[in-house]
Amino acid sequence: MTVSDAILEQMSRDDLRSIYTGGLSAIASAADLAALEDVRVRYLGRKAELVLLLRTIPELPVEERPEVGKVGNLVRKALESAVENRRGELEAQELVQGLGKDQIDVTLPGWRSPLGGLHLVVQTQREIEDIFIAMGYEVADGPEVETEYYNFEALNTPADHPARSLHDTFFVSDGVVLRTHTSPVQVRSMEKQRPPVYLIAPGKAYRRDSDATHTPMFHQVEGLVVDEHITLADLKGTLETFARAMFGADRKVRLRPHFFPFTEPSVEVDVSCMVCDGTGCRLCKKSGWLEILGAGMVDPNLYGFVGYDAGRLQGFAFGMGIESIAILKRGVTDLRLFFENDLRFTRQF
Repeated sequence: MTVSDAILEQMSRDDLRSIYTGGLSAIASAADLAALEDVRVRYLGRKAELVLLLRTIPELPVEERPEVGKVGNLVRKALESAVENRRGELEAQELVQGLGKDQIDVTLPGWRSPLGGLHLVVQTQREIEDIFIAMGYEVADGPEVETEYYNFEALNTPADHPARSLHDTFFVSDGVVLRTHTSPVQVRSMEKQRPPVYLIAPGKAYRRDSDATHTPMFHQVEGLVVDEHITLADLKGTLETFARAMFGADRKVRLRPHFFPFTEPSVEVDVSCMVCDGTGCRLCKKSGWLEILGAGMVDPNLYGFVGYDAGRLQGFAFGMGIESIAILKRGVTDLRLFFENDLRFTRQF
């Protein structure tokens, strides 16, 4: 005698018999896991006929209660067991079918994951670094959150200078700012080493400015040389070498008088336009020249802040915006494109 036969022999109620036989038949006929779940809900869910019948046991005649309670629970357990057995069968079938469909051909070439690339600003910064490293310069780094002493005072910038106002500078707290240039790295580096000094300081800088040609955060490369017998001719030769390496061997460089607090004399540096070759076009505004950086001879006052001998040493410094160099070299029309993360722009480079 099977388990099913044993359960059926104990039944005198047609409703239990119908639930039991109908449930077993429906479970066996379920073609997939979704259909099996529908059967389970229909026969064993909270609103199933069997469950509702078991809940009414206290309301049944006394003589019917034992059979409904005992046999009803046997039916419930039997149906639950049948559901689990059928689930195992269907899962095994689906696994076999899946293995048949998802066969792997190990002889096929692999799929390459898409790779990103260096941002144009990073590319340009590394190119600048490579040019100066080839000339014997070292790369130095320093904090972006800087004291007013290193950002202004040690760079010969007086307390009443406009650059030290809230209008131009981000103040973190009293006496602490987001550096407005990477020149503080030069001061920190001179404090740590004795001449000769040949270094560049690339990194982020911050100023309160935002339009098509300015952003609150930007990237700079500052350069510094301190040694004996350094002249303005050395500065010009260095910048000519850089300009030709960056923009082409035919580029010319010119120096125009300017003013910076930490250099004297100070100059602004132009390179001949690489589009029109100096004849005049829209890019250079018909002048034939493009401004690329500011520079000058280190003001002797700075040596007093780091303990250098101003009577024996001379030096020069220069600073350029990395985005500005990228704009001139790559023909970018709006500085804000560097920071908008538009893939249509970044994928061009």
